[in-house]
Amino acid sequence: MDAALITQVIGTGRIRPAAESSHVLGNHGSHEVFPESEEEIAAVLRAAHEQGWTVIPMGGGTKRGFGGTEEKADILLGLSDCRGIAEYAPGDMTVTVKPGTTIQEINAHLAAHGQMLPLDPYWPRHATIGGVVAANDSGPKRLRYGSARDHVIGMRVVYPDGRLIRTGGKVVKNVAGYDMNKLFIGSMGTLGVMSEITMKLRPLPPFQTLLLLAFSRSDFTLIRSFAVSLLDSLLEPVSMEFLSPAVHRNMNGGHGYALAIAFEDEEKAVRYQEEWVKARLPADAEIQSWEQEEAAEWWMRFARLPPSGVSSGDREETLAVKIGSKNLDVLEIVRACHDLGERYGLAAQAHGGVGHGITRVYVTGNPTLFASYLTEIRSLAESRGGYAVVQHASLERRRELDVWGRKPAAFSLMEGIKRSIDPRRVLNPNRFIGGI
Repeated sequence: MDAALITQVIGTGRIRPAAESSHVLGNHGSHEVFPESEEEIAAVLRAAHEQGWTVIPMGGGTKRGFGGTEEKADILLGLSDCRGIAEYAPGDMTVTVKPGTTIQEINAHLAAHGQMLPLDPYWPRHATIGGVVAANDSGPKRLRYGSARDHVIGMRVVYPDGRLIRTGGKVVKNVAGYDMNKLFIGSMGTLGVMSEITMKLRPLPPFQTLLLLAFSRSDFTLIRSFAVSLLDSLLEPVSMEFLSPAVHRNMNGGHGYALAIAFEDEEKAVRYQEEWVKARLPADAEIQSWEQEEAAEWWMRFARLPPSGVSSGDREETLAVKIGSKNLDVLEIVRACHDLGERYGLAAQAHGGVGHGITRVYVTGNPTLFASYLTEIRSLAESRGGYAVVQHASLERRRELDVWGRKPAAFSLMEGIKRSIDPRRVLNPNRFIGGI
């Protein structure tokens, strides 16, 4: 690419050759460009479209090992300088933010007004709102609050040719027309670069508690029965995360399987729900509890369990897999992840939401065994009507593995949309399902 041309477009201060020629996770760029505004994003993409350059957008870098088989593009479009609160309406409970703003920054700003963005992605200190929305990321609180898809009400998006479009609106009751937001949420940055995102908010809960049920016996019939009774009750847990022995040991120094149940509400309501759980505690279970700041700290440590693009240099090679299934199948899937790890001689940490059906497993050990491990986990998930997607692995490993699994029924439609919006394949080539 002609660096001088981009320098003319964006200025000399925010373009530089990549510090390293390659990155172990791939998704790199020959040159790094750091726009500060929507206009600069559009100018870079317009030049890339005209010159035939490829562009990889990146915020905090936490998802650098997610998807893609390309070592590098011509431009790594760093959005870390395009950050901040663009508009905030506490009375309407909406906020408009720029894509490079981290989840931690957003919630720190909102907390002063007694509000929050109810998303709890992993590595919130580094994870940016643009990356979270592009991947439709979520954490344990998905049970109560949903994923990014449930909170976006409007966007400004720069198309791969530099054109700007607006989707949705800035008010919650915006129901006119087709919800174009959903076209970009979860598209892995292959259709456009979000320059502004408008989200609906929730009140900051006045009280929170975390109950940890540790099971001395691996009696899954008993654990399942308890989980069903809680889900069938009038209780409203924020999360119900089932922990494998390795995660339980890592987080609490415990042994065996455990269930982490969180409640957020007025203190009186939380206390009532706590007592309900304690009164129906399975016979072989021991209970620990944390409140307020201690509970929040536990979840912050939990958010640092998976590998990420910003921590990859500090860890041995890791495979992270996201598994979707029916919610109660999580119990068996977490157990299978643990048992398979022992059979293959791999260290496997697994946890899953018994209420929302998303399981995650982080595997370390001999990387030549990752493919066999993934094949068995994916086979189990698909046999139950689910899926398994690789969310983090080195570039070398992603080129060996089937990252996405079988193509969805709507793949031809997805491919057609990509071809229509980005015919020159400027944005994130080969990053998404089926090489999109």
